[in-house]
Amino acid sequence: MNSLAHLGPGPWILFFPLVRAAVILGGITLLRRAGPRGRPGPWQHAHAAHPSRPSYGECSPIAVLGRRFAAGEMDEEEYWRRLSVLDEQFGPPAKDGPP
Repeated sequence: MNSLAHLGPGPWILFFPLVRAAVILGGITLLRRAGPRGRPGPWQHAHAAHPSRPSYGECSPIAVLGRRFAAGEMDEEEYWRRLSVLDEQFGPPAKDGPP
């Protein structure tokens, strides 16, 4: 007499673990796609992940002046001269950020 008990489960033993793995991987994929966005992946642009962050052209003039001075585009005398003019027009730079 030939029965299943003597032959073993055969290839069907792989069916339920594979189905379980597919369900788990599908759930993880859905959660990652529907969840909140964190840091951008290597295929995404940094500006696409943070549209509210101002670009270089949208910063305050004092911040632009500071970046240009840090990049070496002007010397210290020119920096202080331009900063004094901007202080009169825009006020001193904020130390702790916006109020």
